[in-house]
Amino acid sequence: MRQAEVTRDTLETQITVAINIDGTGKSQFETGLGFLDHMLDQVARHGMMDISVHAKGDLHIDAHHTVEDIGITLGQAFLQAVGDKKGINRYGHAYVPLDEALSRVVLDLSGRPGLAFNCEFTRAAIGEFDVDLFHEFFQGFTNHALITLHIDNLKGHNSHHQAETIFKAFGRALRMAVTADERMVGIMPSTKGVL
Repeated sequence: MRQAEVTRDTLETQITVAINIDGTGKSQFETGLGFLDHMLDQVARHGMMDISVHAKGDLHIDAHHTVEDIGITLGQAFLQAVGDKKGINRYGHAYVPLDEALSRVVLDLSGRPGLAFNCEFTRAAIGEFDVDLFHEFFQGFTNHALITLHIDNLKGHNSHHQAETIFKAFGRALRMAVTADERMVGIMPSTKGVL
């Protein structure tokens, strides 16, 4: 089983993340941020990964440090769990609709962090959750999972729907990328021989 557990302990946050890439979509979240928990649940369910996140952060200031550090820690755990990347698809993509909203996520487990985030939300906040923090989450994940990640919200006027399509597509794209390709058993999916 490809799994890992990572703890991040700073003056701003204390976070423990566990991930099983070969799971069944089970999730457990205690972040203090209900909407983020809802979005992370989409990643677990649609990525068919078991994910748990337990976080305590300086939410009395705002959610920025907590959201960013969850992205960092989840990225670190994902990188550990995916292992040497031999025999996997490496690339993943997904389009996901929800009513009027549509998002596309394309990614490469390249070993090179890069984020292109093209999402213009129709509101500044979903409930009490600042939509600017989605970028911080994905930047943290990208930098520490060492992936190239393109996220595009193509349509939508309901910001909840926009966000949900992004996270569902992210989960499905990850699932595609980590899936084994039976023709690539033991083979590194790179002409460089390393990812």
